[in-house]
Amino acid sequence: MTRSRYFLLILILGSLSTISPFSIDMYLPGFPAIAKEFNISISQVQFSLTAYLIGIAMGQLLYGPLLDRFGRKKPLYIGLFIYIISSVGCAYSYSMESLVLMRFLQALGGCVGMVASQALVRDLFPARKIAQAFSSIILVIAISPMIAPTVGGYFTVAFGWHSVFVALATVTFLILLATYFLLPEGKPADPAISLQPRAILSNFYLVLKQPQFIMYAIAGGIAMSAPFAYIAASADVFLNLFHATEQQYGWIFAFIASAMIGSAQFNHLLLKKFTSQQLVKFALRYQVIAGAIMVAGIVLGWFNMIGLTIAIFFFMLGQGLTGPNSSALALAPFTKHAGSAASLLGSFRMLVGGIITAIVSALHNGTPLPMVLGMWLSVVVAILLLTSVKVVIRYRARKRMVKDEPAVLL
Repeated sequence: MTRSRYFLLILILGSLSTISPFSIDMYLPGFPAIAKEFNISISQVQFSLTAYLIGIAMGQLLYGPLLDRFGRKKPLYIGLFIYIISSVGCAYSYSMESLVLMRFLQALGGCVGMVASQALVRDLFPARKIAQAFSSIILVIAISPMIAPTVGGYFTVAFGWHSVFVALATVTFLILLATYFLLPEGKPADPAISLQPRAILSNFYLVLKQPQFIMYAIAGGIAMSAPFAYIAASADVFLNLFHATEQQYGWIFAFIASAMIGSAQFNHLLLKKFTSQQLVKFALRYQVIAGAIMVAGIVLGWFNMIGLTIAIFFFMLGQGLTGPNSSALALAPFTKHAGSAASLLGSFRMLVGGIITAIVSALHNGTPLPMVLGMWLSVVVAILLLTSVKVVIRYRARKRMVKDEPAVLL
């Protein structure tokens, strides 16, 4: 494969993967404008974000089997078409209820890019290049939260919040054209794959029987809901409480996102000396301490806008270690059912993220406290669950060894 061909494939696959991150982050600066137009509070606008995250959680479970059964591109076309139509629907929503519905449909369509891009990497690249390809795509994805709110802020100021969704629809249409004309087919359709609910659920059940998956999927998924607590309330906190401009909010968001990107890149170096288990444990402990300082700072009135931004930055440094290592540990036991495991892992994370955004929105009290408390409690609950599940697994293992001892002695 030539360098230009490699670059083109990475660009298309990376673009497919960034549809949902852009859809989450780009409209955040428009929250005050949406609230004003619909005559509601910003905390009520946050439910459109919750709807999107729930849509992603459901959609990932659907597309895995469809991509295997019908090939990669047909489900991809359908999902992107749904996304484009619903994005236009978002732009022309006449009420908060219609925006929430359109956001849900937008997520169901857009998440196909996340699932299909991963499957196509396995199809299109030789085994020795797969890790390199994934790293390149992850780098493209990592950049999106740095630029999406900034771009969204400028669009909102210049053309209004509706223009953000028109832009998303336009860009996705271009991605659809590139997919049709420039992206290879990948793995062909396999009629032998059953789409019967019983067969699909059977694969999911086999994944859920694996203790290591349960341990790191649950703990890692809850820990990874901390950024969603931040995303859910950050627009209200910085735009409404601290009176930042839309452009300033975009730069704040980019600065905080750089914490996760930087630590995720540093994670590669740390893995040469430490195991993923050690890094997850360290990162969660670090975030518990950083989160406690952050909550105390809000309660005691230590932070202005700059101080809170710096506190969140240091808290988010831990996410770049927690996310990739907990994912690797959750998926490590699987070969045959890796696709089902990945879809369950992604869906669980988005579902928990949707729940935490709804809770933070419901607890809105005109201060940053619900946001920082939601972030801190996410990692507190995660480390407690990780410790508890480890204890249960070890206890059951010892119990099985005791039961097996007489047979061994015989």
